[in-house]
Amino acid sequence: MPADHPAYEIHGEHRKSRWLVTCDHASNQVPHWVNGGDLGLPSEDMNRHIAYDVGAAGLSRHLSDLLVAPAILSRFSRLVIDPNRGEDDPTLLMRLYDGTIIPANRNADDATLQERKAKLYSPYHDALAHLAARQDDSVICAVHSFTPELRGRKPRPWHVGILYSHLDERLSVPVVRRLEQESDLCVGANEPYSGHLPGDAIDRHALRTGRNNILIEVRNDLIGDEAGQRYWAERLAPILVEVLRQTGL
Repeated sequence: MPADHPAYEIHGEHRKSRWLVTCDHASNQVPHWVNGGDLGLPSEDMNRHIAYDVGAAGLSRHLSDLLVAPAILSRFSRLVIDPNRGEDDPTLLMRLYDGTIIPANRNADDATLQERKAKLYSPYHDALAHLAARQDDSVICAVHSFTPELRGRKPRPWHVGILYSHLDERLSVPVVRRLEQESDLCVGANEPYSGHLPGDAIDRHALRTGRNNILIEVRNDLIGDEAGQRYWAERLAPILVEVLRQTGL
């Protein structure tokens, strides 16, 4: 992992909580060794959801503080390489995203992909695996955000979505039910995306190992600033703790 651009950040590394907060799409950074640090996109595009999960990093840090848990956050844009994809997934290195062509990826070859995997993707997953294995009963809480509307699509009404695989609903479904008790929330179960993607981070670090897990998606207009990030962390943390205790997982 290049010392001048680490692949990840660990927040609260030595905390002892069962929880481990992960943020796969925390950053829109492009390492200097990737096309001179420029994917060929205007700053407008690099600051929207195609480059990273807007607000997810701040939410992750606040959530990890409230859970007294470590958090691992990526330090590279998903457009460089997507850590929430399997190693053989064709979208691991995106050439087109939400109608936008990624110029620096347009002619990327296998050597380019392998370099990005070696310097960014693999170190991130190695560190995540190490943190998850620090104790036998780790619970992975993956934090993401979603845009209120994709180009040419209908607006998304959900404030928060909980994504999960049919292979493991133990924690996620009870959290959905608990969130649905909040009268002011529109909650999506496997919305706005399906929660099962073979090879993704939850599959790799939770489903294959039998670890309890949950993936939270918050609409990014709600967490665009620190106040929103703190509000949602303070709202979600006690619910996560409550449901984990009540389920006896």
